[in-house]
Amino acid sequence: MASARKLTRPAGREATGRFLAEGPQAVREALQRALTTVPGSVYEFFGTEGALARYADLPAMAAAAGVRVTVVSQQAAAALSETVTPQGIVAVCSRLDVGLPAVLAQPPALVVVLAEIRDPGNAGTVLRTADAVGAGAVVFAGDSVDPYNGKCVRASAGSLFHLPVVCGMAVSAAIAALRDAGLQILAADSAGLAELEELSAAGRLARPTAWVFGNEAHGLPESVAGSADERVAIAMPGNAESLNLAAAAAICLYASSRARLQAADRTERGRQC
Repeated sequence: MASARKLTRPAGREATGRFLAEGPQAVREALQRALTTVPGSVYEFFGTEGALARYADLPAMAAAAGVRVTVVSQQAAAALSETVTPQGIVAVCSRLDVGLPAVLAQPPALVVVLAEIRDPGNAGTVLRTADAVGAGAVVFAGDSVDPYNGKCVRASAGSLFHLPVVCGMAVSAAIAALRDAGLQILAADSAGLAELEELSAAGRLARPTAWVFGNEAHGLPESVAGSADERVAIAMPGNAESLNLAAAAAICLYASSRARLQAADRTERGRQC
């Protein structure tokens, strides 16, 4: 327990290469990964008696994966939680991040770059959205929040375990590598001259794309936004001043995903003619 409690702090996660997955959905995805693709990636599983009874499939999955299950008190479970309402289910997992060169060995069609993102809830929600639209990776660049922060892991609802995560790169280096791999760089920027719908109508969103999203309060630095192929704004006919980062990311990523699917459908129909 003592070593696991240290993982609630960034220094503990950095020193050990481990982190805590909390809640039934995150733990279920962690155990599924250990069972199917990365054996040994879950080290221990803690749960209160009530939570283990409520989510009876999880102890069974842990046993199948050879993961030790430890019954703990509500107080002990709360000590492992970084959230206000602990759910009594926590697993100790190995970090998932990979290097960008590994991601680009077979360049994906869609990549998300989070530049100086600080809010863990936003970051986790973007991870979940990226997973939902089939993105190939999420890059946490610059001084971004730790993706293994407990709130970020929980907000990702298990999606952290589904796609490659890249950490620790400078924003400029990540953009340069993605461009060299053949991806266009689109910067979400409320002051952008290009509108999302215009790019979609022109077929631009069907191309391999890296979307860059900036800090919640300050947006993208001029040096980053200016290095993009396009600075893209989302049309807002209502009275809101701006969109939440996670909402803006969801709109942009869905638009790219839809464009790719439509292009693939047109190609398939062309083959059948």
